[in-house]
Amino acid sequence: MSLRPVESRRDLRAFLSLTDRIYGADPRFVPPLHATVRAWHRRGVRLCLLERGGEVVGRTTLHADAALDAKLGTAAQLFGSTEFTEDAGEELLDGICAAGRAAGRQAVFGPVSLLPNQSGGVITSGFDERGFIDSAWNHPYYPDTYDKHGFVRRFEADTWICPVPEEPVFTFDDSRLAAERLQIHRGDRRRVGQQLPILREMLNASFAQLGYYTEISAEQLAEQTDGLAFLLDESLLLYLTKAGRPVAFVLCLPDVSRFIAKIRGNLHLINQLRLLATRSSHRREAVLIIKGTVPGEQGHGYMRLLSRELHAGLREGGYRALRSTYVERTNPGSAAQYVAMGGRPLHGYTFYEKNLT
Repeated sequence: MSLRPVESRRDLRAFLSLTDRIYGADPRFVPPLHATVRAWHRRGVRLCLLERGGEVVGRTTLHADAALDAKLGTAAQLFGSTEFTEDAGEELLDGICAAGRAAGRQAVFGPVSLLPNQSGGVITSGFDERGFIDSAWNHPYYPDTYDKHGFVRRFEADTWICPVPEEPVFTFDDSRLAAERLQIHRGDRRRVGQQLPILREMLNASFAQLGYYTEISAEQLAEQTDGLAFLLDESLLLYLTKAGRPVAFVLCLPDVSRFIAKIRGNLHLINQLRLLATRSSHRREAVLIIKGTVPGEQGHGYMRLLSRELHAGLREGGYRALRSTYVERTNPGSAAQYVAMGGRPLHGYTFYEKNLT
């Protein structure tokens, strides 16, 4: 077996449908949107298939990013959207490593789609718990395959789930609002295009020190948040300004994971209309996509203020639980808020790296 590139529409259909065979109708797995994968293909991202006897048994993307190379300190062959049948993992990883060597790369790193600050990763525990949007779910044999094949875990983390508190958990001295010229802003579907650049500036500043994070461009953010206004619950997008300067933010979305899993990632026009028609039914749980405070303003309690307001919005909206995308285990400060809410880790989470030299 060997990796070969996706070249035809038939190949692309085979790439997309492989997860139907690996996971079937398992509601724990939430596939990437077909439209997202097709957009990668149009942009020239290398989509590859692994075949045995004419049957597709594995898939991956192969790409590189100079900014992430600088963060990792090595020229890395990136791979992502990586899926394989239980007996094909070794061959697929061999193919990825061979592609990295052929490209003159020093290491392989992934799975990232297309960067770790977008999506990707492998869950290493919590397999009984379903996955959700912007997060991974996979069979237990996935981490076993990586571990046995000489891949090393990087940026180990956890996803979290928290009950929405019935009473406020976080306090803030409201007299500080006027004294420090603080103002809370909420999401606005009609002004999302104007609010996104404000969030991007805070996002890049807040996460710059993390080992996996590369600065997100305006184009990348637009791609990641395509359709945001369609899903947005305005009370779950909050940002704080101090004397007019943005200093902290939090973004949650209603959890539409079960719907995406049911349609197996194919959010075509009819399914978009179905999602719109049933949007209110997806507000039992929410997913915390990202939050942060800019350097120089951390430690002042501003995230506690936004969390207080966020929880109020969740209660008013009838949400019962809040899920969080992965938080590195070296970042206990972020996890502390989930602990205070009575939350617990949901999935163990990691990326993988292998040195090719």
